[in-house]
Amino acid sequence: MKKGIFLCLTILLLGIACTSRQQILWNDSFAELSTYRAELDSLRSEFRACEMPDVPFFLFGMGNRVKYLYRKGELVESLTGRVVKQWAVEEEMIIPSLYRVLLKTSDGGFVVLEEDGEAFWLSDGNSPRVQMAGTSAPLNLPGFSEHCYGRVLRVLHHEILINIVDGMPLPNYFVYRNGWRRDGAMMAMCLEQTGNVELIRSWVLGLTDPYDRNNAGETEADNLGQTLYLLSLFADKEHPLVAKTMEEVSKYLCQGELGVYIRGRSDFHEVPAYQTKFLNWGLKKLGLPGVFDIPQLQDDYSSLFWWDYKDTYMPGTIDACDLWQNDNYPYIGWASDHFHGLKRHPVSNRDYPLTWEIEASQADYTGMALIDEIYVKQQNSSPHTWHAAEAFLYLLEMK
Repeated sequence: MKKGIFLCLTILLLGIACTSRQQILWNDSFAELSTYRAELDSLRSEFRACEMPDVPFFLFGMGNRVKYLYRKGELVESLTGRVVKQWAVEEEMIIPSLYRVLLKTSDGGFVVLEEDGEAFWLSDGNSPRVQMAGTSAPLNLPGFSEHCYGRVLRVLHHEILINIVDGMPLPNYFVYRNGWRRDGAMMAMCLEQTGNVELIRSWVLGLTDPYDRNNAGETEADNLGQTLYLLSLFADKEHPLVAKTMEEVSKYLCQGELGVYIRGRSDFHEVPAYQTKFLNWGLKKLGLPGVFDIPQLQDDYSSLFWWDYKDTYMPGTIDACDLWQNDNYPYIGWASDHFHGLKRHPVSNRDYPLTWEIEASQADYTGMALIDEIYVKQQNSSPHTWHAAEAFLYLLEMK
């Protein structure tokens, strides 16, 4: 009899201890969420906010891991649509800066979904946490604790890493199937900063074409410099695609009063200063001489190249990007702000995601229906890696 009483008491005490640990985790997570929201409010007051759909969800599977979506009490394989787990949720808390979702279920259960540098983990009830299938792959996830917007940086970093699929950097994996050189180059700059560039090695070394041909099949001249930069991360000037890329340069050469430079189309218009800057930078990264002159002329993408050659910017030029106010493509405004040291462009008014692209000509938005039909209706791909990369690289420089 005494043994039975002792056993019942032990079970009761263990249950109380478990409930206490769960409540502590809930309270600590809420405190972190509150701090993150305060940081976001500060960022929005310094920059700007933009209204986005009120749809709570979170994505798991950063880097080269299987992709999962949590929304409305379901854990779904993002690329197949298969429901992996389902709960009757009484209360949920999504903490983006911790890559964590907590659930209180209607039967008194407690679920923890959390991703870290090792894997994506699930703990359901009192059972030990388990790795979700296909997610055991190492990542470097800095805390950015020394930065004034460290928590925001963690989330922007997540929005970049989450859109790498089998080594391929994508603008948004729900709406794009092919990697873009422009977006990929900006993502790679972030991955270099965080020690994760090896994630895209297989994609880069598998490239055979100087162009991505994603914009209605056009061969865009800025792709040449972007391809050279990406190759420089894992190869040298002897890589066969380097010679192939340089052969293409001759198709865009211009020579005259402004010097020798390239001029072609990018995003369906000519932006020779931007294209020549990217080409020279790609050559420099490969250890090759940047022999081209950056033309001193009006170019509405010139200020998008903010990290080098700033002294070649033509003062007094009415740069369309300097006055950019189209929030459908916020990466353009963020890049121009970075160039000029301004703070005019937005992040989302929601906790997550913070970034997006709307009404892009080459995007197929039907995949966003897995999250919510509102994104399909709005033609909104969120998160979006070019936007995330521009915001990440700008904020990273702020202390």
